[in-house]
Amino acid sequence: MLENREGQAVPSVTFHTRQGDAWVDVTTEQLFKNKTVVVFALPGAFTPTCSSTHLPRYNELAGVLKENGVDDIVCISVNDTFVMNAWLADQEAENITVIPDGNGEFSEGMGMLVDKDELGFGKRSWRYSMLVKDGVIEKMFIEPNVPGDPFEVSDADTMLNYINADAKKPSAISIITKPGCPFCAKAKQLLIDKGLAYEEIILGTDATSVSLKAISGRSTVPQVFIEGKHIGGSDELETYFA
Repeated sequence: MLENREGQAVPSVTFHTRQGDAWVDVTTEQLFKNKTVVVFALPGAFTPTCSSTHLPRYNELAGVLKENGVDDIVCISVNDTFVMNAWLADQEAENITVIPDGNGEFSEGMGMLVDKDELGFGKRSWRYSMLVKDGVIEKMFIEPNVPGDPFEVSDADTMLNYINADAKKPSAISIITKPGCPFCAKAKQLLIDKGLAYEEIILGTDATSVSLKAISGRSTVPQVFIEGKHIGGSDELETYFA
């Protein structure tokens, strides 16, 4: 159980996925042949750590991982395809390929299928990550075999540090905007021109004017935050870059 399988080929499995209104079978050969793929496996879609940290950080670091030779980032869980697709849409994780290991065949072949009966989950995957090159596992990061759901080594930052310890990670940037605001458009374009990804918080949809004032101390938009530092509006962002 929880055997490190570095140097071995991934199990040969066919996954039954739903793409649009059609059933599409996806094989491990299609996923891994002639590719460098980062895989992270987790106990279940919509579960706390998986939704708050594990998947979002891989999605956030996808750009820099791909700059360092990764062709695809795959998330595998013992869930059916409808659950996995709904979770992907809910997370807005456009950089991740989700694969439903509904019958647990891949997880069992990896030696990572475990009992989660005490939580009412049945059989689920243990949490781990791996770097796979042309179908062969180069590196595995397996969470320690202790009670609960440890999350110490299968995270995106650990994987990126293994691939390239000197890789520059993207800054955490948020911008509060409102529809039709020309200054908001200017600020977003400034970020785009710098090649910086950002999270947009839209007044009236994601937040209220009360939230804006509580967070930034101001009542105007846009308000930009970089790595926890309040930058301000579009003119202040322009000065910041200058």
